[in-house]
Amino acid sequence: MAKCYVNKQAFTSCIKNKNMKLLKQLLILLLISHISFAQTWQDTISLIDKAFSQYLPTDPGCQLSVSRNGQVIFSKAWGMADLERNTPLSTNSILEGGSVSKQFTAAAILLLEQQGKLSLDDDVRKYVPELPDYGTPIKLRQMMHHASGLRDWGSVAELTGWPRSRKFYSNDDALEIIARQQHLNNKPGGEYIYSNSNYNLFAIIVQRVSGLSLAAFTRKYIFEPAGMVHTQWRDDPNRIVLNRAIAYSKQDSVFITNMPNEYVYGNGGLLTTTEDLLKWSDFYQGSKLGTTSLLSKQVQTDPLNNGVMNPYGAGLFIRKVMGWNNISHSGATAGYRAYLETFPELNLTIAMLSNTSQFNIAEVESRIRRIFVPDRSKPAAKNKSDINLSEAVLRRFEGMYVSERDHSTFQLSVKDSLLMLDNDLPLFVVAANSFKGSGIFFQIDGSKGIYITSSPIDTIHFTKVKQAMPSQKELDIYAGNYFSEETNSDIIIQHNNGALILHIKPGQDYPLTPTYADAFKSTDLDGAVWFNRNAQNKITSFKISVSRARNVEFKKVK
Repeated sequence: MAKCYVNKQAFTSCIKNKNMKLLKQLLILLLISHISFAQTWQDTISLIDKAFSQYLPTDPGCQLSVSRNGQVIFSKAWGMADLERNTPLSTNSILEGGSVSKQFTAAAILLLEQQGKLSLDDDVRKYVPELPDYGTPIKLRQMMHHASGLRDWGSVAELTGWPRSRKFYSNDDALEIIARQQHLNNKPGGEYIYSNSNYNLFAIIVQRVSGLSLAAFTRKYIFEPAGMVHTQWRDDPNRIVLNRAIAYSKQDSVFITNMPNEYVYGNGGLLTTTEDLLKWSDFYQGSKLGTTSLLSKQVQTDPLNNGVMNPYGAGLFIRKVMGWNNISHSGATAGYRAYLETFPELNLTIAMLSNTSQFNIAEVESRIRRIFVPDRSKPAAKNKSDINLSEAVLRRFEGMYVSERDHSTFQLSVKDSLLMLDNDLPLFVVAANSFKGSGIFFQIDGSKGIYITSSPIDTIHFTKVKQAMPSQKELDIYAGNYFSEETNSDIIIQHNNGALILHIKPGQDYPLTPTYADAFKSTDLDGAVWFNRNAQNKITSFKISVSRARNVEFKKVK
């Protein structure tokens, strides 16, 4: 690694003249210099190769490119691009960036605002009148920061039995699904809930406002000016893309092809290389995007309605990592995986693209990060109980609790004198009725309580409920055919040998486990289901919540 020297006279001058900004920069250089002296470049290469040793030469692989001060200091590919044709992966192989793509879609919207063609404070229905009137405007900036409340169309599509991996969806299909949703996940600006719907609608808005497709617009205003010669969009999955690496997943110890066969893009769909991603990072962080720099708007974060800052910027996560300012995003589409992050104070960018879902790319990225970034974060506080509660007192908190937002449930139990969340996460006592564990703070008062998540800070109310144990006769009343106008599809609830089954289509049967009265959970769908009754105590409908689509209603068909 190139060594970094700091001029002693310059350092002394900074102190005398109280130039704290330059002094800070010099101190950072000193820190990097110390790391550089302790580690040769050959040591660095060896550490990188060790971090990528799991990508075997005969298996699907990964690209890595690293730049400092706008210069590429490392770029390499491991593994295979095409297993059928025995083609090795190279630094020129084209891979898909998944949700890393969102920052380019967001940049297109910011460019249109700079051109005076729209405003981030506009209501989305100004450009997409097909959407229902939800009684409150949804601003484009709320969509950009995933605070719009719009349900994720892919999560809704999954409830029809046709998830994104099994059907050739287009942005028009996504719009049709989004426009059918009669309710939002949350009040606009109320919560951060990641939803691809926001960015598919942005792709549609770019075309309607500019007269150019998102692919043509970004090619003209981003890819060509930034010199991203290998980058395009997967706006037509039938188009031949030279040097494209095939995506794979591993199933029963065998690799299978796992390609994103869909037209939807804007939320994902960027075809690129890691070296092109470095060019993009240098382009926008060097204040070259737009007629005047859009950098400040790209990294701007807005508070939610409760005043808490949402860490999501313009298709970018803005946060601290290892004690440094960090701009990043990960991506996953079919078998492709991606990660792009920058440490602005270090002028360091790391880009990774992989054509296999076999490994957690964030963990691999973390290993690479530790090679190049000195850790100046404060040691994490160790969890411990500030006060002691007897096991008898802890058992008062045992039981099932339901969230007010999506009817999901969790269980509290006592094990080894600790309160456990779902038999997995220990909660440590901080007050007579307050507990903490792994970024979550619990407060329980009688049958009600709250838990607070840390990123962003969010307060979720819950209530203690009595766990239900329905008999076979009681399970019979839930059986029937249900239809949803929001999904335009049926779901059949079947009672089979003492078990309730949610049947979406042949081969897609999901067992339902009773939680509380008239409510169930599906582990396979990672969702909550609860039934509604009329004045005559008859079952009339059920609602289902999955991770990015809450309270989707299915009405019983007579």
